[in-house]
Amino acid sequence: MKISIGADHAGFELKEELRRRLAAQGHEVLDRGTHSLDSVDYPDFAASVAGDIRNGESERGVLVCSTGVGMSIAANKFPGIRAALAWNPDEVRLTRQHNDANVLALGAKYASAEQAAELVDAFLKTEFEGGRHVRRLEKIAQTEGAQE
Repeated sequence: MKISIGADHAGFELKEELRRRLAAQGHEVLDRGTHSLDSVDYPDFAASVAGDIRNGESERGVLVCSTGVGMSIAANKFPGIRAALAWNPDEVRLTRQHNDANVLALGAKYASAEQAAELVDAFLKTEFEGGRHVRRLEKIAQTEGAQE
């Protein structure tokens, strides 16, 4: 699978662990940065990963910041992006099955490399169920770009 991955400085080390692991599993990984512990702005990396998915460069994305919250908020501003912040494998599987999440947001402050790897594995192995969930996603898509 082709996966786009990005992080800010707080998520850099965990991103690096995940990037190496995904590549070792045979995935094609697009590393959208950051590439150091120097302070950066997380929305820039959320935009890069979201762009990859929107233009077909990658099938799924993984974003890492301190809590995962900022990345998920930023990524979800882009039409067609369904970024989910999840903390256990069951949540990850459900967000793939029911919400067709295409981005997984993780918090480096709260997830070890092993826990994050387990979450990413569930994210990549779980398929969207379709069915009644399609109708719900269509309703969400109708609100994208709507004026308040």
